[in-house]
Amino acid sequence: MDRPDIAIEGPEQPEILAMLAASDAYYAALYPTESNHLLDVASLKKPGVTFFVARIAGAVKGFGSVVRQNGYGEIKRMYVDPSARGHRLGRLILDRLEAHAKGDGLALLRLETGIRQPEALGLYRSSGFRETGPFGDYRPDPLSLFMAKRLDG
Repeated sequence: MDRPDIAIEGPEQPEILAMLAASDAYYAALYPTESNHLLDVASLKKPGVTFFVARIAGAVKGFGSVVRQNGYGEIKRMYVDPSARGHRLGRLILDRLEAHAKGDGLALLRLETGIRQPEALGLYRSSGFRETGPFGDYRPDPLSLFMAKRLDG
């Protein structure tokens, strides 16, 4: 696999919109609507949201974003195309999101993910995220797992 380029981009590009739709379908197959907490394109373009796109040889292969909240950053819309899985692209995207958050002065990252995604859970745990309780507007959900990682030490 070629070395990926991971950069801030706008989500409204056709290739990215297609992958967002594919990720929506993937999550919809795993979880009921009330357990999916996905940001739409309009939300990804709001102030305080930084959207990163991973490209390999120019083709979109994954994305993820950091949403600046009151006192922390939240990881949202992490997704890697099935054709690029198993090549550490998710780890590279997550590392880039963490570096961005730390550079933006954030000392804490939080995320919500589903329990039916063992690869994502493994990635987050091996990257130092630890389970916590619901945060922000989230409510307890047996299909959700809430995690956090300190960036200041």
